[in-house]
Amino acid sequence: MYTRDSHNPLLYLNHASYCPSEQAKHLKARGVYQAGEDKSLFLSAWQRSLYNVDGLTSRPWWTVEQTGYTNFFKALKENWKAIRDEGLAQLNAKTGAFQPEDENLRDTGDWKQFTLFQQGRKNKANCEKAPKTCALIEQFPSVEKCTRGQVKFSVMSPGIHVWPHTGPTNCRIRSHLGLVVPQGPLIRVMNETRKWKEGEVLIFDDSFEHEVWHEGSELRLVLIVDVWHPELTQQQRRTLSPI
Repeated sequence: MYTRDSHNPLLYLNHASYCPSEQAKHLKARGVYQAGEDKSLFLSAWQRSLYNVDGLTSRPWWTVEQTGYTNFFKALKENWKAIRDEGLAQLNAKTGAFQPEDENLRDTGDWKQFTLFQQGRKNKANCEKAPKTCALIEQFPSVEKCTRGQVKFSVMSPGIHVWPHTGPTNCRIRSHLGLVVPQGPLIRVMNETRKWKEGEVLIFDDSFEHEVWHEGSELRLVLIVDVWHPELTQQQRRTLSPI
C-alpha cells in the first residue's frame, strides 16, 4: 500500500534540503512549538492548526477504515485511471488550467493545482473539464459539502521542496490519490515519511506538521480530497465556518 520510514522526529533535518543554518532555525522552531504546546496555544507541538474543535481524535496518519468513508475511498480507487486521465488532459492542455500554489510554502521547485471544489462549492468551469471526477465526488454529499476542505488535482515538479507546515483546522482529514507517481517524491507527516503509489490513497491529518520532497526526474500528480473528521456531528458540519 505504501512505504514508511519511521524515525527520530529530528532526523529529517539531516535531509539534503537543509543546510546547517536552516537546521539550526528548525531546531529553534521546535523549541518554540513545544513552548506553545506547554502554554496550550497549540493542540501539540506537531499539531498547530488554529481553527479547531476540542475532543476530536488526533493521529497523523489514518487508515481508510478509521475515516468512516470506506465506500468513498473504494470508489476513488476503482476509478483512479479515469481520474488520472482527466487530470493529465488538463495538465497537457494549453489553457493554463493548473494554477501555481500561492501560499508561499515552497523552498524550491514548481507546484500547481487545479481546483474542482472549494469550501463545499463546485467550480463549474473546472468541473466541465473533469466531469467524471466531479460526478464521482457528487455521489458522496458529505465529501462534496466539506466546507473546510478542497478537492483538487495537485502536480509537483522534480526538485521541489515544500517547507514543513500545518493546515488550518483539525476538522478535516486529507487524502491523496496517487495518479502519476514516479520514483523520488516523499511526504513526511509528523515523524513518519511515506511514498505515494498509483491507484492507492494516503490519508493524513494535515493539521499535523507535514513536508514534501521530490528528488526524482518526472512530474508527480495526485488528487487531493478533504473529508470531514468522522467525529464531527451533522450540526457541526452544517454550522462550522468555511475555510
